[in-house]
Amino acid sequence: MKNNMRKIVTAVLAAGMSAALFTGCGSSGNAAKQDTASTEAGAAETVQNEAPASEASSESTGASSQGNGGSYKVGIVQFMDHASLNQITESAEAELDARAAELGVTFDYKDYFFNGQGDATTLNQIAAELKSDKVDAVIAIATPAAQIVQSAFEGTDTPIIFSAVTDPVGAGLAASMDAPGANITGTSDALNTNAIMNLILAQKPEASKIGLLYSKSEDASKQAIEDAKKFLDEKKIAYVKKSGTTTEEVSSAADALIAEGVDAVFTPTDNTIMNAELAIYEKFIKAGIPHYAGADSFALNGAFLGFGINYKDLGKATADMTADILAGGAKPASTPVQTFDNGIATINTDTAEALGIDLTKTEAAFKPFCSGIVETKTAKSFD
Repeated sequence: MKNNMRKIVTAVLAAGMSAALFTGCGSSGNAAKQDTASTEAGAAETVQNEAPASEASSESTGASSQGNGGSYKVGIVQFMDHASLNQITESAEAELDARAAELGVTFDYKDYFFNGQGDATTLNQIAAELKSDKVDAVIAIATPAAQIVQSAFEGTDTPIIFSAVTDPVGAGLAASMDAPGANITGTSDALNTNAIMNLILAQKPEASKIGLLYSKSEDASKQAIEDAKKFLDEKKIAYVKKSGTTTEEVSSAADALIAEGVDAVFTPTDNTIMNAELAIYEKFIKAGIPHYAGADSFALNGAFLGFGINYKDLGKATADMTADILAGGAKPASTPVQTFDNGIATINTDTAEALGIDLTKTEAAFKPFCSGIVETKTAKSFD
């Protein structure tokens, strides 16, 4: 996405301010009690802005409720630049083009795409600019971006369609999965944590200590980490928690897990860790530790295994919801949040070979816990 940085700079300059305006297989467990015997490290996190879903006012900043001659301005706000989120954006844009041709309308997103690069101040500036531009809808990709956009558009009836939000209710974006309420709905990449835990034990039944690597500032990670702790507690398997908010901190956290002698590392659908994966995967390979994570992009960037949904499908579904709301009369408040079968395991064959893992035996062990297994090799982005 070659114009990402230009759009970021444009947003910052235009704002002209320095102040911050920001299924697979198995069953998912419930939140577990904290284990005081577990170790935890990492810097303090900045709490992301959270705003509850509000009732829409009669005053709109967009034109979608009245129609505008078959042309709609669609803002797209991507939280940061990494393989999974890029894939969602590219798929959503392609589907918006396809639906526009089908419906005989225009979805103008090219002038309203922004990448926040994970920075809260930039994301707030972007949301303010889109509100000023009176866009007809906003697609917000990843939980932090959705929370900031939701807050910026509170009190309006401009539709917000989020994508890749793991826990919309827990993040304060939706009143419920079936009836989100207000002006917001979207698609979820909810993770089946127990399935990944089962994959870890299928590959290494004797595993006695698991590393949990995540960012405490990511709402998408909170429930998954609690689910992992509950699973491991029930199996009487030790775990070590490490976290970070920057690539440097994540790299240090990876070093700490290696020093602890963990048998495997688990990361949920965490944007912060995903952004650092290319910087840490070789550390785990050299230490002989397989990294299991909640998206195929982790495997693409060097992790041994990514487990979850197809993000291309997620982007397509998000665009379809947007088209149905703008041109089809669907109401965000009563449009259920869409979830997906997340039972696909993506194995990095380069990493498997470096770790000395027998793919034939491993894939046979994985089959009872997955709806599908695919293979990839290490690369920076999807083709």
